[in-house]
Amino acid sequence: MDTTFALAPQNEITRVLDSGESLMWSGAPRQGMLLRPNDAYMIPFSLLWGGFAIFWEASVLRISGPNAVFMSLWGIPFVLIGLYMIVGRFFVDARIRAKTFYGFSNRRAIIISGLFSRTITSLSLRTLTDVSLQERPDRTGTILLGRPQPYSSWSSGMRWPGMSQYSTPAFEMVPNAKAVYDQLLEAQRAVA
Repeated sequence: MDTTFALAPQNEITRVLDSGESLMWSGAPRQGMLLRPNDAYMIPFSLLWGGFAIFWEASVLRISGPNAVFMSLWGIPFVLIGLYMIVGRFFVDARIRAKTFYGFSNRRAIIISGLFSRTITSLSLRTLTDVSLQERPDRTGTILLGRPQPYSSWSSGMRWPGMSQYSTPAFEMVPNAKAVYDQLLEAQRAVA
């Protein structure tokens, strides 16, 4: 791992700590392009959606008449959504994860993320409930910092504008997730 990137989470999280807070752990999600479990459904769906939208647009561009312009304009948003679902979402997801940093101090859990603007999410360890771990065989995992939202797993890795407010804060795809989870629970017990 690049040492510059290895220090980035620590530097980013340390900047937002209050006086008297000490950083106990910092990290970042797995980097690069990757497939998620929900892609087993999303890839076929996106190919059907995008394929139909492109077929529609190509068909409409060949017709003439009073409605031809309207119908060709009508199909453009559907083609763009299809292209985003087929390929764009992988690039957006990778870029967001490249700008995401996690950490927790002796007082709170912190998530710094954002594509075009920076969002800092801070959760008090004292009031944090329903902390859970989803671990993979390779020991990477996701630590959910709250109760999972219904159907949130369907949109995992699928970033839509305005939808982040409906997702549970989480440390996604962190290496050695069980060790981080245990350390977080220990920090939580210390502030109780």
